[in-house]
Amino acid sequence: MSISRPAEAGSQPPLSYPAYRSNITRAPSRPLIRVPANFTDLAAPVYGYLPIGAGDTDLTRQHDGDPLGERIVVSGRVADEDGRPVTNTLVEVWQCNAAGRYRHALDDHPAPLDPNFSGAGRTVTDAEGRYRFVTIKPGAYPWRNHPNAWRPAHIHFSLFGSSLRSRLVTQMYFPNDPLFAYDPILQSIPDPRARERLVSAFDLDLTQPEWALGYRFDIVLRGRHSTPFEQRT
Repeated sequence: MSISRPAEAGSQPPLSYPAYRSNITRAPSRPLIRVPANFTDLAAPVYGYLPIGAGDTDLTRQHDGDPLGERIVVSGRVADEDGRPVTNTLVEVWQCNAAGRYRHALDDHPAPLDPNFSGAGRTVTDAEGRYRFVTIKPGAYPWRNHPNAWRPAHIHFSLFGSSLRSRLVTQMYFPNDPLFAYDPILQSIPDPRARERLVSAFDLDLTQPEWALGYRFDIVLRGRHSTPFEQRT
């Protein structure tokens, strides 16, 4: 058994980052309360062993018609700090549609909803720690954080361990997005090398001829080179 090594300084975002305005009200203003290690331990993941169906991993096949936008394959490997696969862990994704709009009551900006795209999926990592989704490349969208604020195209990822206490949340971005420099969420991570860990890589081996482009996004859960996470519960 390995000893978990701490992340590199500057590789994780702070709890409070004023440039991300809505974060101000969500960030803790008092010292955190340490919960006993065994307080929320469970013998099985909190989501239960619900079967994963084709519609869970292929977000383009959840409705009667095809969603609008560029079809993509997103795949990667979940590993620990020693490069060992993290198997049988739930990976959830959620995202906006190709026009940059979420199917959510609070998203009211004037972009069209897609009746054939809900924007959420889930899967469980295999024996090599790998996951795979088919989806639509999300669009950029305005978010009213500051004047003329736009979020880069991204997909949200949530990973569960043996309990809700071990949930990790992060975001995957796409290569060479001109909005990176203007996004306070991405820029809240001080280390530029750590920010790069949130950017997927185009992968020709994942790309399906005449059907979908492929992007690789590997996730490291702990250690000096861990993926930056929004929260650690």
